[in-house]
Amino acid sequence: MIMSKGINESLWEFPCDHNFKVMGLSHHPLADIVRDVVQLHVPDTTKVTITTKSSSSGKYISITAQTRITTKEQLEAIYVALDLRTEVHCTL
Repeated sequence: MIMSKGINESLWEFPCDHNFKVMGLSHHPLADIVRDVVQLHVPDTTKVTITTKSSSSGKYISITAQTRITTKEQLEAIYVALDLRTEVHCTL
Protein backbone atom coordinates (compact mmCIF):
# COMPACT_ATOMS: atom_id res chain seq x y z
CA MET A 1 0.00 0.00 0.00
CA ILE A 2 1.32 3.48 -0.89
CA MET A 3 0.69 6.40 1.45
CA SER A 4 -0.90 9.54 0.07
CA LYS A 5 2.36 11.54 0.05
CA GLY A 6 4.11 8.96 -2.13
CA ILE A 7 5.87 7.20 0.74
CA ASN A 8 5.93 3.43 0.45
CA GLU A 9 4.31 2.29 3.68
CA SER A 10 5.96 -1.13 3.51
CA LEU A 11 9.35 0.54 4.08
CA TRP A 12 8.30 2.01 7.42
CA GLU A 13 8.12 0.38 10.80
CA PHE A 14 6.38 2.40 13.50
CA PRO A 15 7.29 3.65 15.99
CA CYS A 16 10.53 5.06 14.60
CA ASP A 17 12.87 7.99 15.00
CA HIS A 18 12.60 10.33 12.02
CA ASN A 19 14.53 13.35 10.80
CA PHE A 20 12.50 16.13 9.20
CA LYS A 21 14.75 18.30 7.05
CA VAL A 22 13.51 21.80 6.27
CA MET A 23 15.04 24.74 4.41
CA GLY A 24 14.05 28.40 4.40
CA LEU A 25 15.29 31.97 4.61
CA SER A 26 17.43 32.59 7.66
CA HIS A 27 15.55 35.71 8.79
CA HIS A 28 12.58 33.53 9.82
CA PRO A 29 12.54 31.78 13.22
CA LEU A 30 12.52 28.49 11.33
CA ALA A 31 13.78 26.30 14.18
CA ASP A 32 10.90 27.48 16.39
CA ILE A 33 8.37 27.00 13.58
CA VAL A 34 9.54 23.44 12.89
CA ARG A 35 9.60 22.56 16.61
CA ASP A 36 6.06 23.92 17.07
CA VAL A 37 4.72 21.98 14.07
CA VAL A 38 6.31 18.72 15.19
CA GLN A 39 5.15 19.11 18.79
CA LEU A 40 1.62 19.94 17.63
CA HIS A 41 1.35 16.61 15.84
CA VAL A 42 3.41 14.55 18.29
CA PRO A 43 2.21 15.97 21.61
CA ASP A 44 3.21 12.88 23.59
CA THR A 45 6.88 13.54 22.92
CA THR A 46 8.97 15.75 25.12
CA LYS A 47 12.01 15.50 22.92
CA VAL A 48 12.47 17.14 19.56
CA THR A 49 16.14 17.51 18.73
CA ILE A 50 16.82 20.48 16.45
CA THR A 51 20.05 21.12 14.58
CA THR A 52 20.64 24.07 12.28
CA LYS A 53 23.10 24.91 9.53
CA SER A 54 23.40 28.22 7.70
CA SER A 55 24.26 28.48 4.02
CA SER A 56 27.67 29.90 3.12
CA SER A 57 26.05 33.23 2.24
CA GLY A 58 23.92 33.23 5.39
CA LYS A 59 20.75 33.79 3.38
CA TYR A 60 19.30 30.31 4.01
CA ILE A 61 19.13 27.94 6.94
CA SER A 62 18.53 24.23 7.05
CA ILE A 63 16.84 22.65 10.02
CA THR A 64 16.87 19.00 11.00
CA ALA A 65 14.28 18.02 13.59
CA GLN A 66 14.47 14.52 15.00
CA THR A 67 11.61 13.00 16.94
CA ARG A 68 9.86 9.71 17.53
CA ILE A 69 6.94 9.06 15.19
CA THR A 70 4.40 6.45 16.22
CA THR A 71 2.01 6.42 13.25
CA LYS A 72 2.01 7.12 9.53
CA GLU A 73 -0.74 9.69 10.15
CA GLN A 74 1.63 11.72 12.34
CA LEU A 75 4.30 11.57 9.66
CA GLU A 76 1.91 12.72 6.94
CA ALA A 77 0.38 15.45 9.12
CA ILE A 78 3.78 16.96 9.91
CA TYR A 79 4.83 17.05 6.25
CA VAL A 80 1.50 18.62 5.25
CA ALA A 81 1.70 21.22 8.04
CA LEU A 82 5.30 22.13 7.12
CA ASP A 83 4.34 22.39 3.46
CA LEU A 84 1.59 24.89 4.35
CA ARG A 85 4.03 27.23 6.12
CA THR A 86 5.14 30.09 3.85
CA GLU A 87 8.47 30.34 5.69
CA VAL A 88 9.40 26.81 4.57
CA HIS A 89 10.97 26.61 1.12
CA CYS A 90 11.33 22.83 0.99
CA THR A 91 11.10 19.69 3.11
CA LEU A 92 12.96 16.43 2.71
